Amino acid sequence: MPLKNHAGTSEASEENLLWYCHPAVEWNEALPIGNGRLGAMVFGGIAQERLQINEDSIWHGLPRDRCNPDALPAVPVIRKLLADGYIPEAERLAMLALSGVPEHPSHYSLAGDLFIELDDHEGTLAEYRRELDLDAAVCRIFYSQGGAKYCREYISSAADQVIVCHMSTDNPSGMSGRIRLCRDRFSTRVGHDGDSNLWLEAGSLEGDGVAFTMFAQVKTQGGKTKAFGQFVSFEQAQEITITISIATSFRHADHRAMAVSYLEAVSVLSWDDILNRHMCEHRFYFRRCDLNFKSSSERSLTSRSLPTDVRLAALTENGDDVGLVELYFHYGRYLLLGCSRPESLPANLQGIWNEHFVPPWGSKYTININTEMNYWPAEKANLGECHLPLLDLLERMLPNGQRVAQKMYGCRGFVAHHNTDIWGDCAPVDLWMPATFWPMGAAWLCLHLWEHWQYSYNREFLNRAWPLMREAALFFLDFLVPLPDGRLVTSPSSSPENTYLLPNGQGGCLCFGPSMDSQILHALFIACIEASSILERDGELAKSFADTLARLPRPQIGQFGQLMEWPFDYEEQEPGHRHISHLFALYPGEQISLKNDIELAEACRTTLNKRLAMGGGHTGWSKAWIINLWARLGEGNTAWDNIIDLLRKSTLPNLFDNHPPFQIDGNFGGTAGILELLVRDTRGVIELLPALPSALSEGEARGLRAKGGFELDFAWRAGNLEWLNLKSFQGVSCTIGYGSKLAVTDESGQRIATNSPDVYLTSFSTQKGFSYHLVPTDS
Repeated sequence: MPLKNHAGTSEASEENLLWYCHPAVEWNEALPIGNGRLGAMVFGGIAQERLQINEDSIWHGLPRDRCNPDALPAVPVIRKLLADGYIPEAERLAMLALSGVPEHPSHYSLAGDLFIELDDHEGTLAEYRRELDLDAAVCRIFYSQGGAKYCREYISSAADQVIVCHMSTDNPSGMSGRIRLCRDRFSTRVGHDGDSNLWLEAGSLEGDGVAFTMFAQVKTQGGKTKAFGQFVSFEQAQEITITISIATSFRHADHRAMAVSYLEAVSVLSWDDILNRHMCEHRFYFRRCDLNFKSSSERSLTSRSLPTDVRLAALTENGDDVGLVELYFHYGRYLLLGCSRPESLPANLQGIWNEHFVPPWGSKYTININTEMNYWPAEKANLGECHLPLLDLLERMLPNGQRVAQKMYGCRGFVAHHNTDIWGDCAPVDLWMPATFWPMGAAWLCLHLWEHWQYSYNREFLNRAWPLMREAALFFLDFLVPLPDGRLVTSPSSSPENTYLLPNGQGGCLCFGPSMDSQILHALFIACIEASSILERDGELAKSFADTLARLPRPQIGQFGQLMEWPFDYEEQEPGHRHISHLFALYPGEQISLKNDIELAEACRTTLNKRLAMGGGHTGWSKAWIINLWARLGEGNTAWDNIIDLLRKSTLPNLFDNHPPFQIDGNFGGTAGILELLVRDTRGVIELLPALPSALSEGEARGLRAKGGFELDFAWRAGNLEWLNLKSFQGVSCTIGYGSKLAVTDESGQRIATNSPDVYLTSFSTQKGFSYHLVPTDS
């Protein structure tokens, strides 16, 4: 257990704790803290500590119009080439005439590092422990040296918009040392104000980007401070509080004054006050939801007492550490709260945590799967507010996407391709044929707006979201082209990042009518038709959406029994490809239902088996998608095997997802997959325990959300539901799916009438704000 000292003992529960017996050697072992806007990676060093710091709006590059001026006349030529089967010629022209000019938008960058250097800390360590308390959102370091005990605590406070490190010791001589801020060779100005404040000011990279100011303030108890150049030194302090504030030109014209104001606001508070304000704010969100997987396995119970990295390594020998899967689930919720909050930017490819000036793939918003996957668990895990930054981003994208739609394609509405950035860039990105010319990014993102409405029934939100949904769908009324049989398809497009084989053995990417496009449009048009009806707006346009919906291609089954990915039954150049785009209709979509579309569901199963047999799921996020797909197919044990594989093969020592390199989408996709084992929420039915694996035969869930504005608490034993408590926030009718009928009683114990011709469904009316108790019954 953690060391005792005058600063107290950690009261963290082992179920919500990552902990280690050594400092982080590299970035992938450091522990993340975040408040949505500000993030840091804590290494836990002794003589020298490193905090690698991020702020969500520090990006290199400024907004610009990247539309290719030669796109509009080229589009009909490319379409004809595709229709006539001249794939290489269509791809060559697309690369020349449709690519963005220049090809790259902005990319994410970093704020810098805070180093803490301690004197007289070169001796032998004892009782070292480094931990991340998910429930309190506090990272702690405990150790003993020279007979003295030391404790450090780190938070990124959303309540006060600062990062704080608090250090304490029972050493009578206190602590002496220094801190410094740096940004490697890209730091433009570093200095100090007085004897306790360091500052760093910079623009991103060559000055083309977001400018910012970062401050680090040192306060001591029982010691003194002195500033020298880019250092603040401290001597013989019993306690040290280091507060970091950052403000950027993205949000504030005078970012330096704003950074100062953050410091001034928090300077009147004690460490205990700062910590308590932080924990209360975090727990308001984090404690809404809980999962408890009960395992009687001796090995699983024993593993709870092991350090997290040791537990992770042990999965190579056994796969029954149920507690580690539970911890991984809670870590996913913690990470989402850490990198996506109201008024922050959305979670990017690395959430918010990035140590590179030029990160892999620019750490942008990759919107052909990765950004969307970041939000798969948000609603069901009762973190709907974390979804809101996507609405803000889409509103920045809208005017850009309207300009791209008109200038590139001559269409009304709003379009985006497979990437966007902080400024909402919507033009094609990169010069990579498998991905660049896919036009479905805005359409897929807008489905997340509809999902938030389905869980919240917040009419004000839907009114704000409607113009985005409408414009995204409107684009396709003009963009779709008819096939000879009357069906409407996208052209040009691709199936994200995959390549098909032509009969002559040549590979192709560009095509018309890839299956995923029609599946996304099927979901978008249905959402728009329903939203129009709810809001009583744009009725005539909704009729056009309905007419177009009726002409979309439906999913088709290929010669091997698989779901077809392209309009022709092509073979794949890479049969084990990481993207599984054509199964969108199964998950996250609802077009294919296990119970109602048996042949198509079987084709999805065949597709998955084929992909996995050829090495699929070899990236973390792809494995996470596969978990959700197996869960939708009711294959709980297979989904469980893939969860264990995700941990074994694609998870870093700090439990970050490993693409490789680190991408956070696998963490969020894995978290969603665990939820999907317990609750399937599609087509107006809330199905309980639809894919429960044998490893999770007993457990309890609290605070899960379901569409229609419901909150669920339930328990199960020996694989069977024991009870369900359901609270209705909107007063709409509810349908529960389970293996038998359920008896329903209200808060007073009065039996509620139910109705459904299906023995597996229990339907009943609810009242807003009321709770209901359900138990299995044979009657």
